[in-house]
This record gives sequence, structure tokens and C-alpha cells, in this order.
Amino acid sequence: MHVAEEHPIEAVVIGASTGGVAALLALLSGLPSNFRLPIVAVLHLPEHRDSLLAEIFQHRLPIAVREAADKESIAPATLYFAGPGYHLSVEMDRSFSLSCEAPVHYSRPSIDVLMESAADAYGASLVGILLTGANFDGAAGLAKIRQQGGLTVVQDPAEAEVATMPEAAIRKPRPNLILTLDGIRSLLLKLDRNSC
Repeated sequence: MHVAEEHPIEAVVIGASTGGVAALLALLSGLPSNFRLPIVAVLHLPEHRDSLLAEIFQHRLPIAVREAADKESIAPATLYFAGPGYHLSVEMDRSFSLSCEAPVHYSRPSIDVLMESAADAYGASLVGILLTGANFDGAAGLAKIRQQGGLTVVQDPAEAEVATMPEAAIRKPRPNLILTLDGIRSLLLKLDRNSC
């Protein structure tokens, strides 16, 4: 993977909507306990309900899992989830910030907000992954990651529970890779080894 060889990957951002919990479980369940890259995920959630994503995934993954907190520095070997009702951004010092700005594509947290801010913070050292979903959130964010030299990956629309979101991203500046969940997991394992 020429992108990864030129720029060791330092972080992964993932976005998903409809069907995203099952897709993310299928994608990440095979990660080993020594997986080092931080992963930050936005799944569209009902705004006025507590999220159980961290608890659900912590029971199934061998790495640390938690909901991202305002001003928290991003640590390796951790899966972070955006909480409901707030946009999650990555600051230039690679810490999180939460905001109550207007929804983007009817969503707060927004995948675009996370991906665009992470692209600014990590540049070519970032991987952006967009999975199944029923709206257009994430397409612009993935395009920004590619523009900044990062690696962009979209779930194969034929495999996605809802293909709208992956197809929207493919219509933008084409992502570097279109892969099945198994293919994305293999890529993450390779990129993690190369980041050491």
C-alpha cells in the first residue's frame, strides 16, 4: 500500500449509520489485543438517549473502548465513540472537542465534522473508513481526508446493509479503496504493523 508506506498511519476514523453497529462489530471483532492504532468512530445515534456503544463493544474487543470526552487526548490502542447530541472534533494537538453546533446532514454527531477535523490534525497519517448508511454524511469528510493525503476506504456498497452512504462517497473524489469488511480488517492489521 504505497500511501501507508510513505506515511505511517497514526489514527483511524470510521463513520457509519443504518446497519453500522453490526458492520462495526464484524469489522473490529477480529482485532488482536496488541492492536495499537487509535480508532475514532461516529455512528448516528438518537440525540436524547444515552449511548451503550462503548459497553457493547468493550465486551467484544480486546482493546480499550470508551466514549470520547471533551479535551481528552487521543491514546493508542483505544476505540473511541462519539456520544449522542454532540459533534466530535479532533483538535490540532490531537485531543477531542465536543460542540453543540447545528446538525450536519440531520446528524449530530456528524461523520463529516469528525473526518474533516481529523484530516486537519493528522494529514497523510490518517485512515478514513465509511461504512453502511442511509444518508450522505461522511462523503465530504472522506474527500477532505483524501485531499490532505490520507488513505480513504469505503465499504463495498454491494455488501453494505444500506448502500446510500458508500455510494455517495464513491461519487466524490474516488476513495483509494473499496473493500468488504474482511478486506478492511486485513488492511487495518497491515497498517497497524507498518505504524510500529
